[in-house]
Amino acid sequence: MLQSLNIIFFIAHTALMIFNLTGWAIPRTRWPHLICLLATMFSWFVMGATRGLGYCLCTDWHFQVRRAMGLHDGVRSYLQLLARVFTGMQMNKFTSDVLAVGGLLFAVVATTIIWRRDWLKKRWTPKIERTL
Repeated sequence: MLQSLNIIFFIAHTALMIFNLTGWAIPRTRWPHLICLLATMFSWFVMGATRGLGYCLCTDWHFQVRRAMGLHDGVRSYLQLLARVFTGMQMNKFTSDVLAVGGLLFAVVATTIIWRRDWLKKRWTPKIERTL
C-alpha cells in the first residue's frame, strides 16, 4: 500500500507542479488552473505562516509515506527529492528554493497577464460581436 501511495504521490504531485506552470496557457483549463494556483499559494503562505514559508501539503504527505516505508532521503524539498530519485543528483536547498519560487512567480505573472488580457478583450469587444 505504501509503495502504491509513493508512486501516486510522484505522479500526482509532479503533474500538479506541471499544471501550475502551464495551465494558464490553455483557455479551457484557466479556471481549474487559477483554483490550483491559489490552493498552492494558500499552502505556501497561509499554512506556511505556522509551518515555514513554502510549506507544501503534498510534499509533507509524500514525505510521511516515504518515512513510513523506511526511506529517509535527507532532503527538505520535493524538487530535491525529484533530483535525487530520478537523476541521482544532489540539489542543494537554495537551488530548489530558487527554482520553486521562480516557477511560482512565472505562473503568477503569466496567469495575471492572460486573465487581464482576456478581461480587457471581453470588456472592449462590442456585444454584437461577442454573440456571433
